[in-house]
Amino acid sequence: MKNKLFGLFLVMIPLFSACGSSSREGVDETQFAGYWYQGKAEINVFDLQQSRYGEVRGGKAVMIFVTEDFSRKKQVKLDKPEDNRADAQKVIKLNMTREFLTGVYPYNTMLSVFTPIYDEVHSPKLTASVTEWCGQAFTQLNFKNGNYHAKQFSYFESEGDTETKLNAMAEEELFNLIRLNPDLVPMGNQKLIPSLIFQRFAHIPLKAEQATTSKKELGSNQAEIEVVYNEISRKITIRYQQFFPYEILGFTETWTKTNGQQEVTTATRSTMQMMDYWNKNEKVYEPLRKDLGL
Repeated sequence: MKNKLFGLFLVMIPLFSACGSSSREGVDETQFAGYWYQGKAEINVFDLQQSRYGEVRGGKAVMIFVTEDFSRKKQVKLDKPEDNRADAQKVIKLNMTREFLTGVYPYNTMLSVFTPIYDEVHSPKLTASVTEWCGQAFTQLNFKNGNYHAKQFSYFESEGDTETKLNAMAEEELFNLIRLNPDLVPMGNQKLIPSLIFQRFAHIPLKAEQATTSKKELGSNQAEIEVVYNEISRKITIRYQQFFPYEILGFTETWTKTNGQQEVTTATRSTMQMMDYWNKNEKVYEPLRKDLGL
C-alpha cells in the first residue's frame, strides 16, 4: 500500500460505484468514501481474555480495517489496479490478530477476510494462521464456481494437509458486513462456516454447520449480532455501534465442550485510531504503539 495508490483511490471514487452491474444496497457511497477512502486504515485494539486449555489468558487483539483493490482472477491484492480496472474488485479487508501466553509459550493468530464492497457475493478469500511453539497451522478459503475451496495445513498428523469444498458463508465475513451495513447480515437459520481460528483451537472438522443468527439492540446506540451453533455448542456475539461507520466494540465467544466445560473468550475495545501505518515503519514511530495500548 502506497500513498500514490490511495491518491488514485480518491481520484477514482466516482468510478467505484459503477464498476459492476450490481451494487450492494445499504452502502451510502458518499458517506462510505468520505471515511474509507482517505488513505488510512482503521486500527482497533482490544483487551483480550482468551480461554485456552481451561484457563483464561490475558492478551491483545487487533482489528485492522482498510479498503483496497483485489484481483477477481488471482484473488490477491493488485499491485497496479490502474493497469487493469476490469480485474479490480474493491474490497474491505479485515486483518485480525490475537496475542496471548499459555504458560511459558506464546500464541499468535492472524485472520484475513476480503469482502467486496459493491458486489453482492461471498468474500472471495479468507486466510487464518495459528502459530505457537509446538508448530503452525494455516487455512485458506477461496470462493470459486459457487463453492469455497478450502486448503488446510497443520503439524498435527490427524489434521495433516487436506483439501475440501464448502457451500456456505464464512462466519468471519460477518465482521466486514457489519462495517458495510449491519442490515446486510442475514438473519435466521442458515449454514455457516464456523470461525477458522475456533476450528483450529477446537480441532474439529472444517465444514459448514447449521446456525441461527439474530440481532438485538442494547441501547446507547449499540447493538449486537449473535450466532448460535447448536451442533458444535458454539456462540459468538459481536457488539457494534448502530451508526456509520458501525465500529466494532467487542465480541464474546462461548464454547461448551463435550465434558460440559465452558470456555468463554471476550474482547473489549480499548483504543481506535485512523493511521497510514505502512508509512510509519521507522524506529522513530515505535512510540505510537504505546498510544495504541500495545
